[in-house]
Parts: sequence; structure tokens; C-alpha cells
Amino acid sequence: MKILVTGSKGMLGQDLCPILQDEGFDVVETDVQSLDITDFETVKAVLTKEKPDWIIHCAAYTNVDGAESNEETAQKINGLGTENIAKVCGENNIGVIYISTDYVFNGEKEGIYTPEDTPCPINVYGKTKLYGEQAVQKYCKKYYITRTSWLYGHHGKNFVETMISLADKPELKVVDDQVGSPTWTIELSNAIVNLIKKEANYGIYLICGSGYTSWYGFAKEIFSLIGKEVNLKPCNTDEFPRAAKRPRNSKMDNGNRCRNWKISLKNYIELRTDD
Repeated sequence: MKILVTGSKGMLGQDLCPILQDEGFDVVETDVQSLDITDFETVKAVLTKEKPDWIIHCAAYTNVDGAESNEETAQKINGLGTENIAKVCGENNIGVIYISTDYVFNGEKEGIYTPEDTPCPINVYGKTKLYGEQAVQKYCKKYYITRTSWLYGHHGKNFVETMISLADKPELKVVDDQVGSPTWTIELSNAIVNLIKKEANYGIYLICGSGYTSWYGFAKEIFSLIGKEVNLKPCNTDEFPRAAKRPRNSKMDNGNRCRNWKISLKNYIELRTDD
């Protein structure tokens, strides 16, 4: 089976592609230089040439705060770029796996989000990713929309590395009133492979680490695992203003598709130390 990956040089793509190859898939790696998703004719030409069975669409504008002041760019990449992919895939019966986000929800639900919950994004990034979801649903018959959350990995900027870089500060305040599920790129990659191999029903899937924590709880666990004494203080969202609003509740029902977030984080830290 041939799988084309967009955004292969991104944080997720750099972990996903080797895992796909290890599973025996024929992997075509693309990035913005080899596949500009915002150009419909380029998308059509590349997919016509490669003729993949599936596309795993990782390419995205991921600067959540930056999207607030660069809405046109975020929409061009996340929205219209995904629409280009979806149109060509739909016309050629190519399956699409679209990497989406917990930010399609507003975070006001009291309980745990399920795939059936109605999206209602509260920031530009979430709105552009939802547009991408809707394009995939509109144009494709074969698709998996995978909403993930609080993603971190060894090959990109992420919360874990940011916290470690700030560990020597005299005091470190971290938000304690936003709750979600940290997700390692390796866990997400393995879950994506399982969707393909097990031929799961097409539709929306919530793929994130099992269990929940706050950003403060996440940071506390990071420092515990690296054996670092840090003057860590919890704070409220209002004390840490950002350009983009964040959902306070990002708890999602992952259907036990990923391990507990603490176990994954421990493995991540161990691999980081080995490097």
C-alpha cells in the first residue's frame, strides 16, 4: 500500500514516516517544497503522478497565537490547502487521514468530548482546522479525521522542551485551569497505523493520550521525570494572557487508542536522555 505524507518534515511527520516504513508501507514524503498544498494544480499533478492509496495530511499552519493576526495565511494553508487535497482525493478515490485538533471545541462542556459533539472553535486556528475537516467530509468518501491534543515530539517545538528550557528560572508560573490530554507523536503515529491496518469505519476519531491533566500538572510531571527541583506555581488563564483563546476543557474520549499520558511522557524523556 502506498501512502503519501504531507508535512513530512514536521514534528509529527518525522516520527510517522519511519513507523509507516517499518510497517511495510510504501511511503512518499512531501513538504512545502515538493507539494505546495495551497496550489490546486500542483496538488493534482503530484497526486496524479504518485497515485497513493492514502494521504496522511500532516501539513498545517500550527502557530495558534500567530493565526490570530495571520488569519488569511492560516486559512490558506489549513482551510483551502486541505480543501485542495480533499477535492483531488475525492475525485481519485484516495483515502485521506486528516490531522485535526481539540481546538475545534470551545471547552465549555462539563464532561468528556466524543466524536459526536458539535465543534465550536473559539480561535482562528480552530476555525481553520474545522474548515479543513468539513472539506474532507464534503469531498471524500474514504477518510479518518483524527483530532489530537497537546502534541509533543522529539522533532519540533513543544511544551515539554519549552518547560525544560525554563527549568532554571527563579519562579515558573503555568496555567492550571485548562485540562486536556498530552499526546506523544509516537502514540498518535501508532494509532494512525492501526486505523489503516484494521480498516476501521470511516469518520471522526479522537486520538490523544489516555488520562487528563492541566498544563501545570503536565509541567510538574516533566520536572519530576527529569529530576529537577523547580519553583513551579499554578496560575489561572487570566494571569497568562495569550492572543488566542484556549478551551478550558479538552478532555476527549480516545477509545483507549493510546497509552496513559504519564507512561508516554516517561518513555519520551528516557529517549531524550539517551540521545
